[in-house]
Amino acid sequence: MGVSFLPSPAFLGLLLFSFVTLSLHPKPAVAITRHYKLDVMLQNVTRLCHTKSMVTVNGKFPGPRIVAREGDRLLIKVVNNVQNNISIHWHGIRQLRSGWADGPAYVTQCPIQTGQSYVYNYTIVGQRGTLWWHAHISWLRSTLYGPLIILPKLGTPYPFVKPYKEVPIIFGEWFNADPEAIINQALQTGGGPNVSDAYTINGLPGPLYNCSAKDTFKLKVKPGKTYLLRLINAALNDELFFSIANHTFTVVEADAVYVKPFDTKTLLIAPGQTTNVLLKTKPHHPNAKFFMTARPYVTGQGTFDNSTVAGILEYEESHKTIQSSHSTKKLPLFKPNLPPLNDTSFATKFTSKLRSLANAQFPANVPQKVDRQFFFTVGLGTNSCPQNQTCQGPNGTMFAASVNNVSFAMPTTALLQAHHFGQSKDVYTPDFPVNPLTPFNYTGNPPNNTIVSNGTKLVVLPFNTTVELIMQDTSILGAESHPLHLHGFNFFVVGQGFGNFDPNKDPASFNLIDPIERNTVGVPSGGWVAIRFLADNPGVWFMHCHLEVHTSWGLKMAWVVLDGKLPNQKLLPPPADLPRC
Repeated sequence: MGVSFLPSPAFLGLLLFSFVTLSLHPKPAVAITRHYKLDVMLQNVTRLCHTKSMVTVNGKFPGPRIVAREGDRLLIKVVNNVQNNISIHWHGIRQLRSGWADGPAYVTQCPIQTGQSYVYNYTIVGQRGTLWWHAHISWLRSTLYGPLIILPKLGTPYPFVKPYKEVPIIFGEWFNADPEAIINQALQTGGGPNVSDAYTINGLPGPLYNCSAKDTFKLKVKPGKTYLLRLINAALNDELFFSIANHTFTVVEADAVYVKPFDTKTLLIAPGQTTNVLLKTKPHHPNAKFFMTARPYVTGQGTFDNSTVAGILEYEESHKTIQSSHSTKKLPLFKPNLPPLNDTSFATKFTSKLRSLANAQFPANVPQKVDRQFFFTVGLGTNSCPQNQTCQGPNGTMFAASVNNVSFAMPTTALLQAHHFGQSKDVYTPDFPVNPLTPFNYTGNPPNNTIVSNGTKLVVLPFNTTVELIMQDTSILGAESHPLHLHGFNFFVVGQGFGNFDPNKDPASFNLIDPIERNTVGVPSGGWVAIRFLADNPGVWFMHCHLEVHTSWGLKMAWVVLDGKLPNQKLLPPPADLPRC
């Protein structure tokens, strides 16, 4: 016998009340705590018919996706099971008052040693979009990286068409040799490091490389749909052009900040940068396949990997097409036309189209007045060759790189700890030069003396200082584009140009209304870029070139932002499990 349960009138009333309440109050935008565990471990990986044991997270290459919503707190336990020291950076996360979780080794923390673990603990405040995570010590980010996707708060739509599907696409580099051995050898000999053997899309080199047809990223799409591609450049040393044959992108976000949408067939993305694009597929099955390719934008004099990575965009067959005579094997495959490798004109036009949304919901809070102005030269130089050694750098020297001719020497104690506990003596000095000590014609004929100075110097800023920083490329050892990344902040790119920055003329053309807001910007080859930011985040914040070879050579520095007067303007104390040096 079945038993029937009839609801009581009181229960029905409660049900009706709940229904009405839920209709009036949709799901609350409740922030939650999300837990992740990243096991750093060795894994055998094969690419280009070459198998090697390499450092991975959870045995994956690239590493796992981390997903959260704006407002969520993340507790990410990183366990180090390898011989290398490890630290992980959450690239683009503001880390408001949580500098201990930022990740660059010897800047905000000592690295996690073998057999040790550390819980990165931070809350995502006022950010949504595509960011990424990567190792921040030596060259380990060549294999330790993955997407960090921040969805809007529940019930908050995107300021563009809701996509049918979202796809992270992360560009990387593959080295047959161990990247740690490559950079160690380069730093010993003073010469340039060997270049990568392939570029990758989601870890796969694709069919244009030997022995890689099976290792091809395939993006399967349906006709007449809109896809959100979350593009991330995790390559070590190369800015990349990217295009899909016979398709157009609509750029809607850069570095997790919404932008005024614009259409383009090709985009440029520097290491460290992210770009979200909408891809609208063709209304009907096109009876073709399409290459999606990326290759480098090159401005320097040195050697580089000039190969091309390809994935394939495939349209899913409907029942009708399957029944017709088209077999997928015979479909033509179209290739896109990418700009020439050194196409600075394309690079300039593309970056000039990027503008903040700058509306009521997503304002561009550009600092209109400036408390402190800085002028930094960025570029290459040399160190003298040690006695009794032959060096492979220019004219028997060792390659170096610098900001305002200071090549940054990494300390052996974490800078943030030294600052927080008032123990900076013998760790760093607060006297980083605000201008070049010896002005010269930065983009003209280089000076005869290319030797840099070396030191651990920082800039100290009072809380809530508004900063304007001009970064000027130099032609010492050749002009070159440098993607500069600032930790702990977004900044507004208010101006850029070629040649030497002119303080009397150039500021008149600054865009203080809707400039792009980002965390990584390309200093143009043979030119300059102007950025502004508000120093409202207490701590020690690294700033460096995201071309890893330049960071290894010293193109880096750090800012100390002091605590403010109010309790919510002070750096929180360090966590108990902060790694020790």
